Amino acid sequence: MSARSNKPHEVVERALELSRADGCVVIADEQSTANLRWAGNALTTNGVTRGRTLTVIATVDGKEGTASGVVSRAAVTADELESLVRAAEAAARGAGPAEDAQPLVTGVDRSPEFTEPPAETSSAVFADFAPALGEAFARARAGGRELYGFANHELVSTYLGTSTGLRLRHDQPNGTLELNAKSPDRTRSAWAGRSTRDFKDVDPAALDAELAVRLGWAQRRVELPAGRYETLLPPTAVADLLIYQLWSASGRDATEGRTVFSKPGGGTRLGEKLTDLPLTLRSDPNEPGLESAPFVIAHTSGGDQSVFDNGLPLRSTEWVGAGELKHLTTTRHSAALTGLPAAPAGDNLILDGGADVSLEEMVASTRRGLLLTCLWYIREVDPATLLLTGLTRDGVYLVEDGEVVGEVNNFRFNESPVGLLGRATEAGRTEKTLPREWSDWFTRAAMPALRVPDFNMSSVSQGV
Repeated sequence: MSARSNKPHEVVERALELSRADGCVVIADEQSTANLRWAGNALTTNGVTRGRTLTVIATVDGKEGTASGVVSRAAVTADELESLVRAAEAAARGAGPAEDAQPLVTGVDRSPEFTEPPAETSSAVFADFAPALGEAFARARAGGRELYGFANHELVSTYLGTSTGLRLRHDQPNGTLELNAKSPDRTRSAWAGRSTRDFKDVDPAALDAELAVRLGWAQRRVELPAGRYETLLPPTAVADLLIYQLWSASGRDATEGRTVFSKPGGGTRLGEKLTDLPLTLRSDPNEPGLESAPFVIAHTSGGDQSVFDNGLPLRSTEWVGAGELKHLTTTRHSAALTGLPAAPAGDNLILDGGADVSLEEMVASTRRGLLLTCLWYIREVDPATLLLTGLTRDGVYLVEDGEVVGEVNNFRFNESPVGLLGRATEAGRTEKTLPREWSDWFTRAAMPALRVPDFNMSSVSQGV
């Protein structure tokens, strides 16, 4: 009998029974995915996949401290389960003391659904979306546009058990939609993306209409040089920049003087005002529409994540509150090391600006500036300032006297998200968005558009 044919909670329990380590954490991830792909206004592929990954974390106490060993495998059979557990134990015995060692988490209630079957997605998730997409194909064809893209829905049921008695379960749906519209001669391209839990809140017709407008803007081409421009960053671009900021907000690194959040002369910038706008950047596992795991799920240690923290409850955390830096990311170990409160990074990110202004209204109030579509190929240049570089993509538009008057060339930019927050002069309405650059790793975000008076377009790019 294969482990896949066993119930996930039974596999977790059996692995814990087999363990001879001083401590053990077992994580079973049951994953199912459904997808659609299309090109030239026609579906090309669709499919459904399922799988299981089992991770065993063994901890071994020694004279010099506690060591950990982590082994993950897919498609583990019942006969292979013991060898997986033994491999984790051998890895722990062969490792030196783990720097992040902490007692395994205790005292968390058992998830009532721990013994229930995993949740699974199927092609039924596209029951309403697929026909609507077909209608969008017809409208695009009639309008002289070609639509390309994909829709992907994933459902992961995670079962976490520990030798200290934790039995936790979380079901995480995750849907992404990316849609490109191109002119028949392929000289013009526009992109839109959405994040969704169930594809019931995405409208292909509305997205196609949005892209048709953008292709119309691109009929006039304006060449602009590099320089600093008043720029409207849409929510997707803001999300890509601030996700990287969250990933770079290590409390330990800041304390050690290695990041943009380090205070000159020692310490951190906690309590410092980062922006005059009333912006609050937060993570909340219970955020409506962006729900994420309410406890730590860590398959490996590294950065500000620790396998010893598995099962630690996650709560709403303000990283920036009313413009002030409130928290930096920490594990229990790095919190103790730095004297900062424990604040594991969450799996969603929300920027609230308090305004109720649409991006269209922000365009209408712009005398002259640029409107971006999205960013890509983002890379770090200088961690001390969090200077990032990257490219614009799929449409940069010139705004004059409140109207878009044409498409301009793409640019390479050099900017720090922390610097942008400090210079932003307006934030729009917060809305769910899909980060384009980081969508393979981070999809649950809600952001406003931002107006930056002097966004640094450092050079002209020939990218699309």
